[in-house]
Amino acid sequence: MVKIRLKRTGAKNWISFRVVVCDIRKQRDGIMLEEVGYYDPRRSDEKIDVERVEYWVGQGALMSETVKDIYDRAKNGKSKQYGVADAYTKKKNFKKDAKEA
Repeated sequence: MVKIRLKRTGAKNWISFRVVVCDIRKQRDGIMLEEVGYYDPRRSDEKIDVERVEYWVGQGALMSETVKDIYDRAKNGKSKQYGVADAYTKKKNFKKDAKEA
């Protein structure tokens, strides 16, 4: 069985991931069939090849939850981009807003 999942790359405390297609019997960082994108949570950056993912899903591949979220954002044209923070990660004024309410 084939699965589309994340492959960990990067250094210690500076993690990034590649979105890969691989056999479920292989190790997480082992041999892969194809690389279809990347995801960098530290920089809030991601990119995925929607056409290749659709091809592999048509061949019977399953997606992990995180890859499914990345795929849905890319399909809707709302992919994360480098330098633009997520709305839910901006918690700087969270306590101020709670005290005012």
